[in-house]
Amino acid sequence: MAARTSRSSAKDRPSYRCTECGWTTVKWLGRCPECQAWGTVEEVGAAAGGGLRTTAAGRVTTAAIPIAQVDSRQATARSSGVAELDRVLGGGLIPGAVILLAGEPGVGKSTLLLDVAAKASSDEFRTLYVTGEESAGQVRLRADRIGALSDHLYLAAETDLSAVLAHLDAVKPSLVIVDSVQTVASPEIEGAPGGMAQVREVASALIRASKDRGMSTILVGHVTKEGAIAGPRLLEHLVDVVLHFEGDRHARLRLVRGVKNRYGATDEVGCFELHDEGITGLTDPSGLFLTRREQPVPGTCLTVTLEGRRPLVAEIQGLTVDSQIPSPRRTTSGLETSRVSMMLAVLEQRGRISAIGKRDIYTATVGGVRLTEPAADLAIALALASAASDTPLPNNLVAIGEVGLAGEVRRVTGVQRRLAEAARLGFTHALVPPDPGRVPAGMKVLEVADMGDALRVLPKRVGREAPPEGGQRR
Repeated sequence: MAARTSRSSAKDRPSYRCTECGWTTVKWLGRCPECQAWGTVEEVGAAAGGGLRTTAAGRVTTAAIPIAQVDSRQATARSSGVAELDRVLGGGLIPGAVILLAGEPGVGKSTLLLDVAAKASSDEFRTLYVTGEESAGQVRLRADRIGALSDHLYLAAETDLSAVLAHLDAVKPSLVIVDSVQTVASPEIEGAPGGMAQVREVASALIRASKDRGMSTILVGHVTKEGAIAGPRLLEHLVDVVLHFEGDRHARLRLVRGVKNRYGATDEVGCFELHDEGITGLTDPSGLFLTRREQPVPGTCLTVTLEGRRPLVAEIQGLTVDSQIPSPRRTTSGLETSRVSMMLAVLEQRGRISAIGKRDIYTATVGGVRLTEPAADLAIALALASAASDTPLPNNLVAIGEVGLAGEVRRVTGVQRRLAEAARLGFTHALVPPDPGRVPAGMKVLEVADMGDALRVLPKRVGREAPPEGGQRR
């Protein structure tokens, strides 16, 4: 009898599950050890290991067939009408695919998707735009402003999940856009809209409808103040594609990055320009990051960065002034403060530039682009050295390379692609690490092994010892 009671109590013991990542345990914890989230462990019922459970075989909905006999045409991508978005998606919208687009408020998510909804719609491809944050009249005003009107674009202002599913039955769209998933709620689930349980239920229902109907679905997601996608982490695992929409609200540039993509690469980036008339894809965005001048100006240097697999020419500006306070200022915009500080230390110690660390230093990029990859180190160092000596660099020069603490210039990935992009835009000279590979025709490349070689492009100036001779021209 005692053994039977022990087995019964173990079977009835409740289990707990993290609503953020799905991790389960037999006891309650304040913090999930899997995803480190606080307050997300909730009781879900009897533990899965409490007793033997079996599920009877049910009726097969779709017969299993050899994989070679599956019709792949059912998963053929269709263009969204926006080439830059198709680039990130891996070719376009795939029937049955669920896409999650996340971004900060005011960055332009609704503007982009309303433009996609209008351009993708046709007689054979109906589009349903469901708005839960705005009224239908507000969306119509935006559509008039950006020219996103189409007879095959249907608009519904709903926040009830059952009403959204009813619209799917009535319209029978090939593409549905829900803006946003945090504003739609299910009446069968307790909790306010945007809660973890509500978001999980709404997303699961829309995913099931998307797979059953073979329609493409785009869900708009909010982000937290840390920049992560709001809601349960399970949401990112359920969808097929996760895109991040980025950009400084004070600049025109917007970037769509692929974080997860079951149908293509995740290292592609789409570039857009946000303006009063809407949003436009940029096939050649390098012009946004450059300042056109007739004469070179001290403190500026150009580099070629890789956004995904796309090379972009960007301009780095530096300014040094005498400090009026004991602790000199270090101000950066579009660059990492830690890397700028490292370049200042390397210039002073390895480049023999005296007293640069005792001055106020200001560094920035042009056009709102953010440079985080180490390949911009050499351009940062040259811009600061040019500003400190008040000596301009040539207008037609680009600098590519990572700089180490010993002053060495290290090789980076994609040097040939970077040089080809610079040559396409008319640049004729480049500073690169040793062994850059094939050099584009008409471009002169100077291979630099350390900062001493790189600083030879600047005339000898007061306060700096002469660098050693070096550097190989190609």
